[in-house]
Amino acid sequence: MNVEKTVLLVGGTGRTGGRVLQQLLDRGVRVRAIVRSSARLPAGTVENPRLTVVETDLLSLSDADLREHVRGCDAVISCLGHVLDLKGVFGPPRDLVTQATTRLCHAIEATRSPEPIKFILMSSVSVNRPGRLDTRRGTVERAVVGFLRGVVPPAKDNQRAADFLCSEIGPSNLFVQWAVVRPDTLLEGDVSAYALHEGLISSLAKPDSTNMANVAHFMCELATDPKAWDNWDGKLPVIVNAAAS
Repeated sequence: MNVEKTVLLVGGTGRTGGRVLQQLLDRGVRVRAIVRSSARLPAGTVENPRLTVVETDLLSLSDADLREHVRGCDAVISCLGHVLDLKGVFGPPRDLVTQATTRLCHAIEATRSPEPIKFILMSSVSVNRPGRLDTRRGTVERAVVGFLRGVVPPAKDNQRAADFLCSEIGPSNLFVQWAVVRPDTLLEGDVSAYALHEGLISSLAKPDSTNMANVAHFMCELATDPKAWDNWDGKLPVIVNAAAS
């Protein structure tokens, strides 16, 4: 049991974020969850004594308040994303993930914790590693993804958030360590066997699939298991169901 660990979770009312919350609590982790509506949290979690709920809009918090929510945490997990409807995709804030990632990392830096705090970001296989390291994606697919980033704000937002971690935070930050989790097509289902890869393994035309419960399990492993973290610190792992891979 990881009774001594504390995780700040944002996006805990989403389909994957709710699973992260439940799995963290099941592991005995203390969770601070910043949510706009506690009514949308998974059933039975609000009464859990290991959960502290901060009911507010993350982006409306002052820098000082955000620092206090981060202070004392071992890890910060972000499952924030855009709602997949017309308003969620094209309405403000179009840079939700980038803004949240930037502000949370700056809050972590400002706390100047004696031990680095982990920042774990849920993203997508639409995001590329820097330097064209994702060799599975050829010229045509890169052009398609580039077009999507130009016309679909969430695609650009996710890439910018990952680029911020790669270039602005970097591999040697004294206060922030990070990993970007890239699932493929998200599915319902329980935790099952899954595979992890440093780079992309499928094409846009033939995508793989990933249970949301598996994404949650892996993110919880990153937050609580030092060996898992050492394997993926500073990387953008792709996670897919074992059957798919």
